[in-house]
Amino acid sequence: MTASGLDPQVAVLIAQAGKRRTPHFRDLPPAEARKLYEKQAPIVDIKPVALPRVDDLHLPLAGFGGGASVPARLYYGAEPNPWLPQPVLLFLHGGGFTIGSINTHERICRWLAANVPCAVLSVDYRLAPEHTFPAAVHDAWGALRWLEVHGAGHALDTGRIAVGGDSAGGTLAAVTAIHARDHGLMLALQLLIYPGTAGHQNTPSHKRLTHGYLLEREDIDWFFGLYLRSPIDRNDWRFAPLDAPNAPPLAGVAPAWVLTAGFDPLCDEGRLYAEKLQAQGVPAQWVDFPNMIHGFFNMGGWVDRARVAHELAAGALREAFGLSEGIVPGLVV
Repeated sequence: MTASGLDPQVAVLIAQAGKRRTPHFRDLPPAEARKLYEKQAPIVDIKPVALPRVDDLHLPLAGFGGGASVPARLYYGAEPNPWLPQPVLLFLHGGGFTIGSINTHERICRWLAANVPCAVLSVDYRLAPEHTFPAAVHDAWGALRWLEVHGAGHALDTGRIAVGGDSAGGTLAAVTAIHARDHGLMLALQLLIYPGTAGHQNTPSHKRLTHGYLLEREDIDWFFGLYLRSPIDRNDWRFAPLDAPNAPPLAGVAPAWVLTAGFDPLCDEGRLYAEKLQAQGVPAQWVDFPNMIHGFFNMGGWVDRARVAHELAAGALREAFGLSEGIVPGLVV
């Protein structure tokens, strides 16, 4: 490790990013920022895994509380067979509710589908600023409801559904898990990869890690400035399930697997959300990578520890789907 404790592979990656002087997303119009993210995402990611079948879909969510039609991609870990339906992970990509797509997270979805194995339904929920809060929340919940109703027709086991995502997608996954509890839908797991859960970015990790670790304070402010309609939305539990004044109790939501990174401004709120789940009787496993940064889960082509995180996430899904005995809780890796 470096003197600061930062993983040396990550340190090199940060140094190279500084030398390239690539524009910050916050300095670009949202449409250009999305193009840049699509271009950058594969550079440090894992190689794509071949799968027996991948279907591009359009989910008609108008009847389920979401947008009129939302693109999605369905990855099958095994050849689809209606007599042997596959458990499925509903995956919601990160990107500050403003950038990111099913393309930027294609490789990790393929890897999870192949290595759990399971099906993965990745959803292109609507993005800000064209669609502000709570449009993404509605699309995430609508996609889960669509999956519950129509999953069997796609050879999916609607009795074994997990929901997950990274960063903003982790926020949406956590909120969707609460919606599922409230509507009597039993999920197998919520897979929360460095999720945003707090209404205000004032935790010690936010104050300590403002610059120098790729995700910077100005980036977060830019994302949320585009996503939220007004400061009042910060007090809505669908943005801040950890500490919003109207946050519902968490008892009875799906078991959780929560991943954090020590050099991530979001580290504290991810840990605190795991602790809140545990305090309210929800089985929740918190896994911390103290030497990693925000976004490392999608850096497996460069960062060895990212691939360790992939294996742990796959193990949590296997356990939740009843495919193995799972993994040991309480890991700090």
